[in-house]
Amino acid sequence: MGRFNNFVVISILLITLVGGAVLGAIAGAGAAVYITQRQLRQAVDTAVSQALPVSTVAQPIPPATQLPLPTSVPVDPANNTMAAVPPANDVPTVVARVSPAVVTVINRMASNVRGSNVAGSGSGAIISPDGYVITNHHVIDGASTLEVVFYDGSTRSASLVGDDPLMDLALLKIEGSVPGYLALGNSDALRQGETVIAIGSPLGEFKNSVTVGVVSALHRTLSADAPEDLIQTDAAINSGNSGGPLLNMQGEIVGINTLVYRDQGMSSVRIEGLGFAVPSNIARRVSEQIIATGTVQYPFLGITYGMINADIAMQNDLQVQQGAYVSSVSDGYPAAKAGIKAGDVIVAIDGIKLGQQASLRGVLLQYKPNDLVKVTVLRGSEELEFGVTLALRPRE
Repeated sequence: MGRFNNFVVISILLITLVGGAVLGAIAGAGAAVYITQRQLRQAVDTAVSQALPVSTVAQPIPPATQLPLPTSVPVDPANNTMAAVPPANDVPTVVARVSPAVVTVINRMASNVRGSNVAGSGSGAIISPDGYVITNHHVIDGASTLEVVFYDGSTRSASLVGDDPLMDLALLKIEGSVPGYLALGNSDALRQGETVIAIGSPLGEFKNSVTVGVVSALHRTLSADAPEDLIQTDAAINSGNSGGPLLNMQGEIVGINTLVYRDQGMSSVRIEGLGFAVPSNIARRVSEQIIATGTVQYPFLGITYGMINADIAMQNDLQVQQGAYVSSVSDGYPAAKAGIKAGDVIVAIDGIKLGQQASLRGVLLQYKPNDLVKVTVLRGSEELEFGVTLALRPRE
């Protein structure tokens, strides 16, 4: 019996030792696996941090690429819904704001045949709270009496303050309060392709008609007897639109609509979208002079000329593509006195180069009669300079 008990004790001891060894092995293996996994994760993190620097991973989105915050939309209290808000510079908003300042100009010309008045019409814009109205010279030319018709249909008489046939501008005055007036903007800031709005009374019947287009080109010169430095637009302009404003999207006058190219006779060439306006910066200078003195004084060289284009260059075998080609010189005037001759090409005035962006007339408008200017001329292949004292341009 004692021997049996000893066997049992020894067996229990052996089982205990074997079990402890097995558990120890399992525990050791688990610890090894944990340590191995931890080392592996550290190695992976190190590799990632080396491949993608922290500055790249954590760098915030630059403000320029962030989406704009939504703007608040007012609520219509009538039905507790969000009210639609048109953009501040959309076409309908601009038109609604400026329309009270756009007028129809009625020119009643005395007829020598029957003694009655013949009426013509154009458009105009009120440009001051004092009642000054700007329009075209050809709209008021030959007038016996003048009237303006407001956007609401009411009519008021107008008087001619002064006009400028050279740039086809005229300034009228109406007495009493005005329903609105427009600011003259900076036409030098216009860009090709910019949206513009024309408002006027085509055919004298369709008052305050609106057309929209773009600035097709700037600094256009058409012919010797037309204004220079014109704005070209494809906004539809018809008879009766003359004198009306060409507006930018801020509602400022950037031009005074003056003429349009149309289909010529039996020609098969279809002409569309070729309208022209006098720049507002010229209109401002003219208006200021008329208000101050009743007239406009232009400096004068005493030449006839054409701004060089492909035709003029080819016809006269010119070696230059920019400048003003002098076709004739009038005796007794500044150019002749200085020694400028027919056939010369004026390429600069006081260092300002003439070309598509600067016409001769446009540059001379920066000066006054009796100013001394340096005129740079090409005569054949020779470049010459002349000091010229400008004269007062005679009224045509």
